[in-house]
Amino acid sequence: MAQTKDQRKKVDMTKGSIIRNVLLFAIPIVIGNILQQMYTTVDTLVVSYYCGDRSLAAVGTSAQPVEVLLCVFLGIGAGVSILVSQSIGAGDEKKVSELSAAATSFVYLSGIPIAIIGFFAAPYILKFMGVPADVWDSALIYTRLVFLGALGNIGYNMNAGILRGLGDSVASLWFLVVSCATNIILDLLFVAGLRMDVAGAAIATSSSMFLSWIVSIFYIKKKFPELKFTILPKTLDMDDMKSILALGLPIGLNNSLFSFGHMAMQTLVNAQGYQFMAGASVAGRITGITNVAITAVSAAASTFSGQNYGARNFDRLRRGYILIPAINGIATLALGMIFISFRMPILRFFSQDEKVLLYASRYVVAVLISQWCYAVFNSISNVVNGVGMVKFTTVINLMMLWAVRIPTAYIIDRFYDGTYIMFCFPVSFLFGMICMIGYYIFSPEWKSIIEKGRDRKDSGIPLGTYHIPS
Repeated sequence: MAQTKDQRKKVDMTKGSIIRNVLLFAIPIVIGNILQQMYTTVDTLVVSYYCGDRSLAAVGTSAQPVEVLLCVFLGIGAGVSILVSQSIGAGDEKKVSELSAAATSFVYLSGIPIAIIGFFAAPYILKFMGVPADVWDSALIYTRLVFLGALGNIGYNMNAGILRGLGDSVASLWFLVVSCATNIILDLLFVAGLRMDVAGAAIATSSSMFLSWIVSIFYIKKKFPELKFTILPKTLDMDDMKSILALGLPIGLNNSLFSFGHMAMQTLVNAQGYQFMAGASVAGRITGITNVAITAVSAAASTFSGQNYGARNFDRLRRGYILIPAINGIATLALGMIFISFRMPILRFFSQDEKVLLYASRYVVAVLISQWCYAVFNSISNVVNGVGMVKFTTVINLMMLWAVRIPTAYIIDRFYDGTYIMFCFPVSFLFGMICMIGYYIFSPEWKSIIEKGRDRKDSGIPLGTYHIPS
């Protein structure tokens, strides 16, 4: 049957060039991540310019508890994406429709209670964080309004997960374009025009996410009518919900614990003085750019793995689990070397303080010269997640941060020189990569998948033609 124009927008990971498919899938995500960084920068500039430092501090502080919570739902969205990609690979459209219905129900079952509880719990959360009195009122207003917008944020992330599983990463990019443009326009209207201070910034943020969610609903209904996607919950299959949570909840909790870990690392950075803080912040602008590409390729690796596992295309899965991490690692190392070579002219764009530049330069070199290890680790982790084996990757992620990176940073600070704590990153990156390569080599679960591929190839059974029996 000839493919329609809409079907050709989806990336079928079960056939064709592996690298070409991964790049086609990853490029829109890269653009979207860069767009998000730009919109965050504009958001910060508007609040800083029109509201002042106290309002900016309130927004920065209030965003942290909301981010930690929403990380859980980003992970659950990843769980939806994995299950959908497996079902797509298996050719089971009925299961994709059932998973989409379960995801829709979950949005309302979680989003509405979180909005209500978050609104009333906001003062206690801010008190626990030790928010100072001079920004308390602004922080409380912002936190409550952003919590009220949680439904739109969760809904968007669930729908984005469904689309990634279907192989459509371009649509999520356009939804981000809508969200970012809306947020910037409303920021200028409410904050700059109507002088609503942090309340205007919070309303702009929440409104833009709601709009993206609504647009994504109508997009899925129009482009994928076979899913019978609904705006409101229709049915809830508890088995599907358990499957989504079994995969997504560990990933989401891992993301949240990472956010807590970054806050712990920040205390060490702050202890070194404002020049080191400024240097780390400036260096983060450069290292963040390379991390955008790593994240996008890793998301593509998850969809590749899920679709080929669902199709029982084990031989292709075996080739991809070697090829994707290798390409991601090589590309990250090459990009890192380029940025290291030109780091000083770039850093001088942000600061002229020689001490700040010294710390920033040291930070950039330490991270970028080893970030290829993280690229390999993250790619392997997402390949493994794509077949549904999330427990090991979750444990290793947590160990990288809490058992390796943070303790190493504290040891450097305690026994050597705190301005060298950025060398905890190479240690943790190397640890994670070695663990995941070891999983490939020694894990009985992974060995069984590879042996299935070899058995099917040797028996003459065509690969990639498996369908889940009814």
